[in-house]
Amino acid sequence: MNKLLATLIAGFFAAGAFAQATPATPATPAKPATPAVAATPAVPAQADAKAEVKAEVKAETKAAKGDKKAQKKASQDVKKDAKAEVKAETAKVEKKAAEAK
Repeated sequence: MNKLLATLIAGFFAAGAFAQATPATPATPAKPATPAVAATPAVPAQADAKAEVKAEVKAETKAAKGDKKAQKKASQDVKKDAKAEVKAETAKVEKKAAEAK
């Protein structure tokens, strides 16, 4: 029973400390609204920007295609070189095996 009462009292103290209100901070006054500036149409600038972006995208895609072609050709060259090396190695091994007989 003593443990139960001690637990309840400790719980009440903890709840009371937790529930204490912090001092309120003063509210900041609202700033008055500023009138909006009328937007000027920028249609010609947007058209130029779109044309520039399209040109950049085209250039990037062409470069990417060129890179892919170069990578493919390089990988084919590497494969050819690897095949030639394997053939040379197998020829050496076969020659040694023939000499050993």
